[in-house]
Amino acid sequence: MKIDPDSTKDLSAQIAEAIRAEIVGGQLIVDQRLPSEAELADHFEVSRPTVREALKRLAAQSLIRTQRGATGGAFVNRLRFEDAYDQQVTTASLLLSMNAVSFDVACEARYALERACAPLAAQRRTPDHLATMRAEIHRQCQPGLTDEAFCASDVTFHRALVDGAGNKVLSYQLAGAVEAMQPLMNMITFTARSREAIVALHTDIADAVEAQDAAKTDATLIKLEAYTRELAHSVVTARAQKATSKEQTSA
Repeated sequence: MKIDPDSTKDLSAQIAEAIRAEIVGGQLIVDQRLPSEAELADHFEVSRPTVREALKRLAAQSLIRTQRGATGGAFVNRLRFEDAYDQQVTTASLLLSMNAVSFDVACEARYALERACAPLAAQRRTPDHLATMRAEIHRQCQPGLTDEAFCASDVTFHRALVDGAGNKVLSYQLAGAVEAMQPLMNMITFTARSREAIVALHTDIADAVEAQDAAKTDATLIKLEAYTRELAHSVVTARAQKATSKEQTSA
């Protein structure tokens, strides 16, 4: 494990990256105890607080865990897909917000990824996945459901479809698409959309998945994407017209 003392990059970040590389490369294996803070400080020729900060970075990524007591210390963690979902969602959300990704780009990516899961979901979905989808459809039909609750239900419905593919790698990769892109699109379209139309499309998707009809599942997702784009464009147009009208009134 090495760092570059002449680099302008933060030393704790360099140390974290060096240890991370050892974990990813298999030099440090699951449940192996890392050298102590003092040993790491001597190895990297830095202070113990710098090492401590590096270990905090690794713990935040769920790459290590710490234990107290005589047999305690920092240990290589077994990173599970479920533990990494939140990081994937956070990263996707930041990328979308910081890079001003357009609605059309986000929409295209989000549905292209979900449609890749559709054939597998139609083939492998379990009764639990179907039950979740049906439960969310029922929830979406409830009168008095807030926009926030409807959006959350929308995400849960599509999460069940993705998880129904029975592939943990796909579920992890699509965590950002469903749980970051979907809320972003909901924020833009919720004022214009028809809940009845969304429920009808969701019902068609659930029916197709239950019937193990991959083609119909895909076709309905295409319809949902077209409807989502149509809503977004209508919202943008309405906002532009309102702004123009306001300017004309002010003039």
